[in-house]
Order: sequence, then structure tokens, then C-alpha cells
Amino acid sequence: MKYALMALKKYAVFSGRSRRSEYWYFILFSTIISFILTFVDLIISQGTQMNFVVFQALFGLFVVIPGLAVLVRRLHDIGKSGWWMLILLIPIVGYILLLVWLATNSQPGVNQYGPNPKESNQTSTQANTLPIENNFTRPTSPIVSAPVNDITPPTTPTSNLS
Repeated sequence: MKYALMALKKYAVFSGRSRRSEYWYFILFSTIISFILTFVDLIISQGTQMNFVVFQALFGLFVVIPGLAVLVRRLHDIGKSGWWMLILLIPIVGYILLLVWLATNSQPGVNQYGPNPKESNQTSTQANTLPIENNFTRPTSPIVSAPVNDITPPTTPTSNLS
């Protein structure tokens, strides 16, 4: 559930990367809500000659931008440009290829679209659970100075003008 809400929090963010779970949970919950709203629309339009699809249409308008944004971020996660979503214009092959890409695991490490969200989440949780050690050492200066005993105070010139 938190991944579906994460996609909605990044409503129109087309930069960065999204994990597989963020994309697929968003698709799952938006599909479930869409089916529920379709049944509500059917119940409301009972007894009328018109199909009442206001709630489902409003929800569709609400999720189109975050749906495109999470799709672009998911493509970024596997190292592809967001423009690859236009492959859907190829009838059957485009859908199959995009489905395979969306199910592909993330590129490890940092790519041109940012750090891997899966690795950054693991690193932050590991950093929060590891004990903190105090390994503070005094930094050493690259300039070598003479020991304190070898320093002589400067002498002041004396004058015999008295």
C-alpha cells in the first residue's frame, strides 16, 4: 500500500527512478479502485437509459498523470528513456516488450537517472541499525614542525645609545 501512495505523492515527478513494487502496486490499486467505481457507476445508472460513468472517468483523469510519471520512472530504473513508452504504439510487440521491461529487475548502482532506490533504501535501513563507533583520530598535519624544545625565542636587538 505504501508503494501505491508513494506514486501518488510523486504526482507529476518524471525524473528519478521507481522500483518494480512501486509501479506494480500502483497499477494494482488503481485497477481495483477503477473496478469498484465502475460497479458504483453501474448501480447509480440502474433504471436509466444512460450509462453513468462519472466516478470512473474522474478517477481515470486523476490517475493518468501519476500513471505516466511512475511508468517513466520505472523505465528510468532499467536504464531506458521515458520516451520508450511510445513503443505501445506498435500493436502486439510493443505491449509484450514493455511488459517484459516493466518486470525486469533494476539496474544496480547509479545510472544516468539517479541512484537505485532499492539500494538506497537498504543502505539507509542498514545505517540506522548499525552501532555507531567513535573512531575519531586527531588529524595530522602534512607540515612537519620542529619539537617545542628546539624553538628559541626571538632576540631583540639591543642598542648602546644610552
